[in-house]
Amino acid sequence: MIDYGVDIIDNIVEGFSRNITWQVMLTTYWFLVFVEFPRYYLLEICIVLWRKLTYRSIREKRNAARKRLYAERPFVTILAPGKNEGAHIYTLVQSLREQTYTNYEIIIVDDGSDDNSPLICEDLKRAGYIDRFIHTNVRGGKASAANLGLRFSSGKYVIHLDADTSLDRHAIENILLPFYYGKDIRAVGGAVKVRNADDTICSSLQALEYLKTIQVGRMVTNTLGILHIISGAFGAFDRKALMQVGGWDIGPGLDGDITQKFRKMGFRISFAENAVAMTNAPTSWRALYRQRQRWSKSLVRFRLRKHRDVFMPYGNFSFSNLISNLEGIMYDFVFNFIWVVYVVILILEHPDKIVEIFAVGYIIRFFFNLIAFSIIMLVSERPSEEKHLIKYVPLSTFYTGYFLRMARLTAHLKEIFFFSSYKDAWNPRKTSEVAQVERI
Repeated sequence: MIDYGVDIIDNIVEGFSRNITWQVMLTTYWFLVFVEFPRYYLLEICIVLWRKLTYRSIREKRNAARKRLYAERPFVTILAPGKNEGAHIYTLVQSLREQTYTNYEIIIVDDGSDDNSPLICEDLKRAGYIDRFIHTNVRGGKASAANLGLRFSSGKYVIHLDADTSLDRHAIENILLPFYYGKDIRAVGGAVKVRNADDTICSSLQALEYLKTIQVGRMVTNTLGILHIISGAFGAFDRKALMQVGGWDIGPGLDGDITQKFRKMGFRISFAENAVAMTNAPTSWRALYRQRQRWSKSLVRFRLRKHRDVFMPYGNFSFSNLISNLEGIMYDFVFNFIWVVYVVILILEHPDKIVEIFAVGYIIRFFFNLIAFSIIMLVSERPSEEKHLIKYVPLSTFYTGYFLRMARLTAHLKEIFFFSSYKDAWNPRKTSEVAQVERI
């Protein structure tokens, strides 16, 4: 059966390659060659290899920052807002108790849960595992819960966590280090990985995606100075700066929005690829599709509407902020629509060869993805645990190239024409109505 499948692929490739030339390759696969390859493969290879060559200086920089961190030992607030997260709170708190950095307080904000979260958190507070537990009877949304916790915080730095995350032992220490690289850094993002990677094929492909887009991808954009998102699951903020920007605003995509607010104020942000948090990813395609719809709507709502002033040459305008936004908008929005046009043109111009064209394109991407996986293994702090994900590389083209692309496309269209993020049940209706009126 396997030999039969290989023969079919060989026949397809042979049939397509009879009249193939470099000119045909470039005109047929221009989207891959000129759009995807430079950004998602070549650039990442160059940055990762450069960092490997300069690792000694990076290590010395971290060691110097660690000395400054422990010389000051700043008090830190760990803030975790959530709703119906009773099943995950203990895991989070236990991982915090095992941290190498210990000068912190833990604030849990329960946003109107109807599960056993209040009972669990009260028990943890009585046991001395958390410092403050805040329970609201009426749900206000994640931004409201986070801002409520911020009001009661007293740390120099505030580390925001999703309630279903858990942290590696050095995670708090490592996410604080960039604040001691220089005086201008006011926010730092951590690396988020998938805890339940082996549950389903769906979660396994997300684990592979997170490694490439978060741990590798954000390391690259951070190196270039165009990092445009600090994960809401694990992000650290200078408390004074966080208060200065007004905390979190209502809506999906809180992480991208707060990052944009920091950048517009002229604050530098950074990414700590060695500060690792684990989170549960959706295990069904339906749940994943809904999640990515919500994430993608936030790009239109925040980057194209709320923060469109970053493209205007006044106020706190900066070239790096402009490039940061253009990079995200072009690759996550504009090129998705260009890809649709590209596919339609291929079908219209080569109806008799479309199967061969897609088969050869898949093979090219497969080898590119193998190279990308090698880069992931160079960056990962736990390659022995993650190397088994290589078996999902053959499926990654279908996952990222078709499933996620279609989720983004439909979400963008819904948000552009129907402002559908304001109807998303992820936020309480009352807060979304206020946000829509104020265009937040």
